[in-house]
Order: sequence, then C-alpha cells, then structure tokens
Amino acid sequence: MSAKKKVSGKKSGAGRGRKKTVSKPRTAKKASKIKRARRAKTARAAEHRASSSHKYYYFFGPGKAEGDASMKDLLGGKGANLAEMCNAGIPVPAGFTITTEVCNIYYEKNLEVPKAIDKELEKYVAVVEKATGKKFGDSEDPLLFSVRSGAKFSMPGMMDTILNLGLNEKTVEGLGKKTGNQRFALDNYRRFISMFGNVVLSIDKDLFESVITKKKSERRVRQDSSLQVNDLKDIIKKYKQIIRRKSGEAFPDDPFDQLRMARDAVFRSWNTPRAISYRRMNNIPSDLGTAVNIQAMVFGNMGNKSGTGVGFTRNPSTGDKEFYGEYLVNAQGEDVVAGLRTPQPIEQLADEMPQVYKQLKTITSRLETHYRDLQDFEFTVQEGELYMLQTRNGKRTVQAAIKIAVDMVKEKLIAKEEAIMRIEPKQLDQMLHPSIDPKASFEVIARGLPASPGAASGKVYFTADDVVRHGNNHPAILVREETNPDDIEGMNVAVGILTARGGMTSHAAVVARGMGKCCVSGAEAIRVNAAKKRFQVGKLVIKEGETITINGSNGDIILGEVPTIEPELSGEFAEFMDWADGIRKLGVRTNADTPRDAQKAIKFGAEGIGLCRTEHMFFAEDRIPIVREMILADSTEERQAALDRLLNFQKKDFKKIFDVMGGLPVTIRTLDPPLHEFLPRRAEIEEKIETLDRKSDEYEEDLERLKKVLRRIDELSELNPMLGHRGCRLGIVYPEITEMQTRAILEATCELLKDKKQVRPEIMIPLVGHVNEFKNQKEVIDRIANEVLHRKKIKKLEYLVGTMIEIPRAALTADEVATEAQFFSFGTNDLTQMAMGFSRDDAGKFLNYYISEGILPFDPFVKIDETGVGQLIQMGKEKGKQARPDLKVGICGEHGGNPESIHFCHRIGLDYVSCSPYRVPIARLAAAQAALTENDSAERE
Repeated sequence: MSAKKKVSGKKSGAGRGRKKTVSKPRTAKKASKIKRARRAKTARAAEHRASSSHKYYYFFGPGKAEGDASMKDLLGGKGANLAEMCNAGIPVPAGFTITTEVCNIYYEKNLEVPKAIDKELEKYVAVVEKATGKKFGDSEDPLLFSVRSGAKFSMPGMMDTILNLGLNEKTVEGLGKKTGNQRFALDNYRRFISMFGNVVLSIDKDLFESVITKKKSERRVRQDSSLQVNDLKDIIKKYKQIIRRKSGEAFPDDPFDQLRMARDAVFRSWNTPRAISYRRMNNIPSDLGTAVNIQAMVFGNMGNKSGTGVGFTRNPSTGDKEFYGEYLVNAQGEDVVAGLRTPQPIEQLADEMPQVYKQLKTITSRLETHYRDLQDFEFTVQEGELYMLQTRNGKRTVQAAIKIAVDMVKEKLIAKEEAIMRIEPKQLDQMLHPSIDPKASFEVIARGLPASPGAASGKVYFTADDVVRHGNNHPAILVREETNPDDIEGMNVAVGILTARGGMTSHAAVVARGMGKCCVSGAEAIRVNAAKKRFQVGKLVIKEGETITINGSNGDIILGEVPTIEPELSGEFAEFMDWADGIRKLGVRTNADTPRDAQKAIKFGAEGIGLCRTEHMFFAEDRIPIVREMILADSTEERQAALDRLLNFQKKDFKKIFDVMGGLPVTIRTLDPPLHEFLPRRAEIEEKIETLDRKSDEYEEDLERLKKVLRRIDELSELNPMLGHRGCRLGIVYPEITEMQTRAILEATCELLKDKKQVRPEIMIPLVGHVNEFKNQKEVIDRIANEVLHRKKIKKLEYLVGTMIEIPRAALTADEVATEAQFFSFGTNDLTQMAMGFSRDDAGKFLNYYISEGILPFDPFVKIDETGVGQLIQMGKEKGKQARPDLKVGICGEHGGNPESIHFCHRIGLDYVSCSPYRVPIARLAAAQAALTENDSAERE
C-alpha cells in the first residue's frame, strides 16, 4: 500500500505521531490534470448556480420594468437606466437585460452559457414579441434586435454592439414589404452583416468598408444613402462571400443562432485588450462582468422623418447649461458615433422636427433632474416618433465637471458635500496644463471641431502602436482618419488627438475628454494617409515625425510648435476649492526648491513648504564648481573656504523662497545625497585624462587635478550609496556643512525680519536612525543659531528643528527621537524602499510583473503600502505624539499627492501632506473627500 493510501486510511486525529512526507514535484502531465479538475469543479459550480431558481433575465418596456437604477451591479449601468426610464414612463423600446452574473458564469464555464440559463432566452424573446406585436424571425413583420453591452461603470466604445439582428433572406424581404421600402431593408441587412462579421466572427471591418467604398466610387456618390437597391444587393452578396472566405462557414440565417452568437460575442468583448486596458486605466475591477441588453430595434434610417442622435443635457466640455449634441437624418446610431458622416448640431433639429425637439428637451430635462447629474443620452426618431435608447451620467472634462457641480449646488439639486465627492481628485491634473499663448504668432493650417479643451504640440504619428513606441521619448500626437476602441493605448500615451472625421460625440472626442487629452475632431480639410504615414492639407504635406500643435479649445490645427501659457484657476474652480478647504482637516504643503516652484504652489493653494531640498540648489552652473572644490578639499580649512563661498548663494536662495512664502512655514532639509553625486562621472574623467596624456607637458597641472578627482571618486564610491554616507551622516562627519546651511537659513531669516517680513523656518535633518544622530546635528544648529542671533543683534528667533523619518528604526524608536525633535516628516519614498527592500532605481525591472501577476496589488512607490509601510508611519506618529503631544507630523514623499495615500494620512491623524506644486489642488480635494468619507462612516455606525 502506498504512503498516500496509508495516510488517507487513518482516523481523524490519529496522525499526531505521523511522519511528515515530502511531496514529489508535480509533473507537467499531473499539473495539467489538476488544472483540468479545477476547471471542471468551477464549471460544475456554475452549472449548479444556473440550475437554481436564480433570476438572470430582466424585462423592460413601456411603463414597466423588472429592474431599476439601483441594480447596476446586476443589470449594468445601461440596463439599470433603461429600466429606470421605463418606470418613469419615458418612451423606450422594449427589451430585456441578461445580468452580469451570466457573464461571469460564461467565463467559469469555459465560454459557454449553461443550458438552464440559455433556455430562458427564448422565453424573454416571446415577452418582447408580445410587447411589440412583432415576431422574431417572422417573414412578414419581423422583430429585430440590437444587442449591446452594459457594465456597471461606463466604458464608452470599449465593448461591442450589434444592430438589426434577426435579418436573413426571408426577413429582409418581409421588412421591405412591411415598410414599403426595400432599400431601407437592404441597407439594414448590409449593416447587420458587416457588424456581425466584425464583432462576432472577428473579421476585419476594413474588408467590408472597402467593398462599400469601391461601390460608391463606381457609382460616383459620396454618401451611403445614395446607393440604390441593386447596389446594396451586390454589396450584401460580396459581404457574405467575405464571411464564407474568412470564417469557413456561411453567414448564419437562423435568428436564434444569430442572437446566441451575438450574446456570447458581447460577453467576450469584456476581455478584449482594449477593454482590459480601459479598466486598468480607470481602476475598474475585472470581475464585475458585463450585462447584455437585447432591445427591439427602432429605425432612424427610414427616411427624412427619421433620424438618430446623441447628446448631453449640458456642455460636457465647458459645463455651460445648454442643450448639446448632434444628430443625423435618415441614419442609424453607428453613423453618428463612428464618425461615418459629419452630424448636425442638435439645435437644427428644432427646425427639421420641432415637435420631436420639444419632446426631447422635456424628457432630457426630466432625466437630469431625476439623476441630479449631467446626462449623456442616445435617441432615435422613427417616422416622427421619439424613442430614448440610453441615458447615463455623462463623461465630461474636469473644467465642466467643476462648473456643473458648482451650478447644481446653486440650483439646489445637490449639496456642497456631494459636489465635492463628485470630482475625482486626479482629474484636477487635467486643469493644470498649458494653453496657447495669445501673444504667439502661428500659422493655422486647418480647423476642426473643438472636441476636448487644452493645447499640445508634438510629433505626428498615424497608428496607436507608433505613438506607444515613440511617445515616451517625446510628445506625440495621434492623427487618424477616425479613432476606434483599439487605439486606446495610443490615445493614453499621446499628448493630443486629431481626427479627420467624427463629431463632438465621436469616439475620439468622448475618450479624449475622459482622459483629459486635448482633441480636435472632424477636421475634414485634412486628408489622412495612414499607409504612407502622412496627412495633407491642400498642397501642404505633414509627414510622420513632423511637429504640429492642436488647440482643443477652438479646433485650430497649427504648423510647428507654439508657445503655451499656464492656466488661470478662478471662478467656479476657486469657489469649489474653497468648499473643499472648509471641509478638510489635513494641511497641504508643497515640495519646492525654487522661488518659481514656491510661487506656483502658492497659486495652487499650498499652505507652506513641506520639503525644500537644498542639494538641488548646488547643481546650478555657478555653484557646482564650488561644491566640487569643497568635496576635493584636502583640509578642513580648504573645505571651509569653499563653504564660505557657497554661503551667500544659499542665503540668497532662502531669502527669495521665504519672501515668496510670506510667513508660511518652510521646511528645509539639510544636505542629503552622497557627495559622489556632485562629481563628474568616472568615465568622463578617464576620457579627459586619456586625452591629456597624449598632449604635451604644459597640461601636467590639469592632468594632476583630474587624477585627484578620479582618486576622490574612488574614495567616495560605495556599493550601496542609498544606505551609505549620506543624510545626517554627512553633517556628523563634516559638521561644517551643517553649519554653513544653518547659517544661510537663519541669516536669511534675520535679514527678512529686519525688513518687517514674516518668516517661519523649519530645519529638517535627514536619514536619522538613532536619536543620538539627531542630537548631534541639533547641537550644531542651535549653536550656529545663537551665533547668528548675537551677530545680527536679534533678540528672539523662532525656528523648529525636526527630522525626516525614512529609516524603519526611526519609526520604531520615534518616542526617543521625539524627545528631541519638534516635528516629523515621513519621507515615504525612502521609507518604502527600506521597509520593502526595493531599490527605487532597480525595482522597475520587476514591479510591473509583480503587479500584473497579482503578487503586489499596486506600485508601493505610487500608493502607500498601508499594511506594511503604513504601520511604520502610524506607529511612528503615535509614539512620537505620546512623547511630545505638540509634535507636528506630516509626509513629504511622492505619496503626498496620491489621493488614496492622503485618505490613509487623514485616517491615522497626520497634520499635513506635502506634494509637488501641480498636485496641491489634488491633495486639497482628496483631503476634503477623506474627511467626508470619515463623516459618512461615523453616521452609518
């Protein structure tokens, strides 16, 4: 009997004295068998759920629906809102939603819908047949369906849609007879075949497009609507030939086969590369799944009394309260969204169909009031009758989002607190980008539609892949005839997007606004030739790699690079941020090393400087030679002489920064990096030595100097410089460095005080791991402070001395350090590095893999690792406050501008966060949201 059988034969608890066995490594065959067994187990669990009495289908129709807006987890955003509109009595074509649970079961069952669930499909088709009075697959008056995706969170253009489903050779004939319009029926059929071929059968849509383009060329017409019956019959024939050739099978004629295949295709679209990329970029969980909405077709392409359009209840670019959108007469929805024809502004609908326009405005106003937010809606007019196909909270620029939130508070639709919670803090970054300098002269070569505001200059590329390839090296602008969802990665990397076709609600426009990229769409004067990698305006040809500028605020396309200016933040933004400041408890400071950075931060609302890195001042062209003299000095006297020369530079720097900050606290970190960073690279010196060696003796002095530099580089070389001779260790070994910097800080302070200006200096000692290190440096600072007071004849000088907590030991012994330090600032970059054992310089080689494989949930250098590094911060703060209750505690690493990390800092009771100037508004808003979230949690408890 095998050891395994012996063990399994023992009674429970009988193995107390059992010998431990070492399991043998799995063979590939055995591992594969286990994997198949696990898949089978998962599939059986899915089958069990499917066979239970669970509800997977939800009907919606005129005046009645089985769901409502609260059921987005189950019905997806689209399905929940369709149900809500039906319940509100809004005209919506009948249909049903297959829940997101079925999507997840489909994946658990290895891309199959269990029979028990599939069986219900025909039952719900019959319910829609009863509601519409039509029969699915009927040869005389066929019911046709649209099949659309619908996740909980809006993912515009990322998943798939099929229209006109149910057409075949018999039903297309019946549709033509019923409507008395054979051309209309054939047009729907050719649209359906191409959509089905592309979405369901994964056939390149360009193959279908080339057929219709060729036919229009033969007929010498520009619009699809100009093609006649015989043209469409020929196109349909060729489409079916493409499908047989590419798929190996005939186009499916059975309507229920079509429906099941389309349903499964929508489920598969949840995991297409573009959908996965979009979810990753927008932090949407991958396990939510998509619902499928199967809805009776209504037709906007039945003639001049029919049409289709999309719109917004307010302007999604500016936030202005105006009816905003586009429509096309005698068209289907894909024509508007895909940019196949340039649509008309929605105001013109008031002239063409006045009653429809009035009804549409009434309905959409009701929807906005009901949802208390900007609505993005789709509609179709079939022979003068209006149908609403969708409503959802609309994507908008951050400028528009803030204006809408502020306006809705004033309109008493929402409270200030809700307005604050509606804006994603990271979105504010979109407001802080440049616009065209009005004083600049430039040549506008063409104009398009101002689809997403802002301005950008960059080199043009004509495919998303090329933008991804080059966009990290220099700014890139994606130029396309029209974008499609597969361009998502390129759009993400590009600084701007330009398209020749499409309107204000095209794919390019909607995605660009959501990303905060400037975009010009529908620039019909440009001719894009992606194959030859160029576009043309008249006789002017712009080739790949050449630079243009686009202005998404007015639609200008400009030759070459144009100067830009920084944005002015006022009006609704200032009012909105004032609300946030009134709610938040965390202070917000900035990391600034120059007066320019400090001025920028003040403009963005910073309440002080949390980190001023003095070493950055040393790298200036007029200072680095003196710094190197100090490093190369053979004696303390020589080193002091160089430091004396640096003193005036440092003092001038500090005076300028103090002056800009106008009495707000300024935390200045003493010298932190290892000295070798200020010396030239070894290879550079060796090359110079080699060159001088070949020359005459007159260069002997230069040669000796270079050899001295080389020796010093070797002396300062460290195997692990980040843990080497840096931070407070430099000041301890070379106290004259700390003395010079302290003198510069406090002399600058005294001189400004004599000018009746307020100054609040805070001196921060870096890399302290032991309280004795801090004591050593504090003694130096206090001694120099007394000297400066005496010499400047100042009676009292207020300053603080604190430390940067970036070594785990400092956090663990924070109670000891706090007996001496007056403030702590957690340097979360180095603290993360040391706590996790990750080198910031080298972790990039594996971190992305760790994240993609689920080993780490996120990059710990971007967001605080709360369970690890966060414990050190919380422990350090609590122990420090116990020893010194008035201890001021903040963070000054890059995490200070990360919204999730700011929530953590609020929860553990820090006093402030400090971040780069451009992230100050983000931190202010995130801090307010953290306070509101805490209040909500307290109320629920």
